[in-house]
Amino acid sequence: MKLEDLPTPALLVDLDRVEANCAAMSARAHRLGVKLRPHMKTHKCVEIGRLQVAGHFGGITVSTLAEARHFAAAGVSDITLAVPLAPARAQEAVSLGVNVLVDSVEAIDAIESASSTGGTPRVWLKVDCGYGRAGVRPGSESAMALARRLDDSPHVEFAGLLTHGGHSYDCVDPAGILAVAQQERDEVTQFADLLRDEGIVVTGVSVGSTPTMMHVDHLRGVTEMRPGNYALFDRFQAAIGSCTLDDVAVTVLGSVLSVFPDRAILDVGALSLSKDPGPTHVDPGCGFGRLLGVDNQPLSGLSLVGLSQEHGKVKGPGAPHLTVGDRVRVMPNHSCLSMACFPVVHGVRGTEVVAEWSPCRGW
Repeated sequence: MKLEDLPTPALLVDLDRVEANCAAMSARAHRLGVKLRPHMKTHKCVEIGRLQVAGHFGGITVSTLAEARHFAAAGVSDITLAVPLAPARAQEAVSLGVNVLVDSVEAIDAIESASSTGGTPRVWLKVDCGYGRAGVRPGSESAMALARRLDDSPHVEFAGLLTHGGHSYDCVDPAGILAVAQQERDEVTQFADLLRDEGIVVTGVSVGSTPTMMHVDHLRGVTEMRPGNYALFDRFQAAIGSCTLDDVAVTVLGSVLSVFPDRAILDVGALSLSKDPGPTHVDPGCGFGRLLGVDNQPLSGLSLVGLSQEHGKVKGPGAPHLTVGDRVRVMPNHSCLSMACFPVVHGVRGTEVVAEWSPCRGW
């Protein structure tokens, strides 16, 4: 099948770029001397996940129990749910056998109750390394108490400390990302050392975001890293310096619906791109995606300035030169959200469609 045969909008993944991205991160993990436990949330596709784990121990990271079930059904046995566990879903997680993440007493209570009749789930303590989202502050009284509770519990195995340098996405260049990567590493490894000094056994230290793992200088004291977006990258990653635009492996294929003197309208709207505003802290006028031709080359003089549910509004001096029925590709600002909009993903090489995959859905 050719691209012109696909109904639009359609989600395209460039297999040459995905393979290159996965091979590069695999080699980087080996150079840094850590396990690679790649995140599946960007694509939620078993086929891409297999490329990510090649050459490593096979463990993965997920964000939902739906993802955990999907990959477990495909034969993956070492799965970490890297979102703090909701107590109401403790029994489900324990029954599934995933490694879980906590940052509260309530979650530990629920996991212990769920595992009391059998099984010893591996439990990570979530650490806030400066992102300010979930996680305990390293060295705080509450963090020490939760670590002791996990270490002493007869119903769980304390897997170690897990953190995520998500504030790397606020950076504007590789130098800023490197500083966050060093903070991410140092905050969690120093906390691990503090716990060990208190007699608490800490075997695992897990870090990772795609930006920080692309730029970190060393990972001494870390046992595993968990980047995920790198398999596809996106316009945001390129803007902050995690990759180049030529590394981005995902686009949305669309059609021109209408052309007017001041604008053109595409069938690529919020339900195929999301309304992620993109790297506005780097480029305030970035728009909702980068416009490309079917050949994946940039279309100059065009900007995707607005999105409604099923429509995208294109403006710029190049807009009147488009023709109704023309096909374009849009490089999304956020590949994770665009992937989540489509029930089917098309793997392409050049303009040839060579694969079709079904990502998992739900929570």
